Amino acid sequence: MSLLDDFMMRAVLAGLGLAVAAAPLGCFVVWRRMAYFGDATAHAAILGVALSLTFSVSIFGGVMVVALAMALTVSSLGGRGFAMDTMLGVLAHSALAFGLVAASFLTGIRIDLMAYLFGDILAVMPGDLAVIWTGAVLVAGLIAWRWSALLTATLNPDLARAEGVNPEREQLVLTLALAITVAVAIKVVGALLITAMLIIPAAAARPFSRSPLQMALLAMVLAAGAVIGGVRASYSFDTPTGPTIVCVVAVLFMLSLSVSRMVRQH
Repeated sequence: MSLLDDFMMRAVLAGLGLAVAAAPLGCFVVWRRMAYFGDATAHAAILGVALSLTFSVSIFGGVMVVALAMALTVSSLGGRGFAMDTMLGVLAHSALAFGLVAASFLTGIRIDLMAYLFGDILAVMPGDLAVIWTGAVLVAGLIAWRWSALLTATLNPDLARAEGVNPEREQLVLTLALAITVAVAIKVVGALLITAMLIIPAAAARPFSRSPLQMALLAMVLAAGAVIGGVRASYSFDTPTGPTIVCVVAVLFMLSLSVSRMVRQH
């Protein structure tokens, strides 16, 4: 019997793949205050699922294309007459609504919307694992390759230009990484919970990190711990696995906040 025949092991491996992609990317989302940006991109994933099923193409590919289109649209519309949070709110909820309406027109195709909204990590198959880990390695490699340039562009765009770094190009790199992560995560935690896995591990790691690299690595460890703990808790308490993983990482964040306050007071 192969290790991958165990659905629990497949779930853990899928979640760890998401942790590898989302944790370092989430640090940049936190530093750049792009939480709503991640939400808008993730909500567009449902539209990608509906279009993929309509045209009988890969769901991973369809979600990635729509998420990338959404991220580029948000980037290009920034500062054009509306506040960015207003624009993100309009696009995020519109994309989700259009996706749900488009899914309702699908006839002859059975679609489990709850699985795409909140994830169905226990249904991950070996083929899905290959896609998830390919995407995760791609995102981690992209961030590692552009690490210095991304950091400089995040901390000070003017300084980045002076050093020959193009902040717009680095923003595009982050946009591409975000689209891949959304496509990877859609089956693990679903469209409505992807942003949680981006932001919460990074926020929990922040008080204990003395450098950006340390924060990215610690966020990855916390995200991996939340995946293992969440899958285990879901099995023990018979709860939905994706939301349980997010609950565990939220508890880690609250513990991190409490411990950092106690350390500061002493």
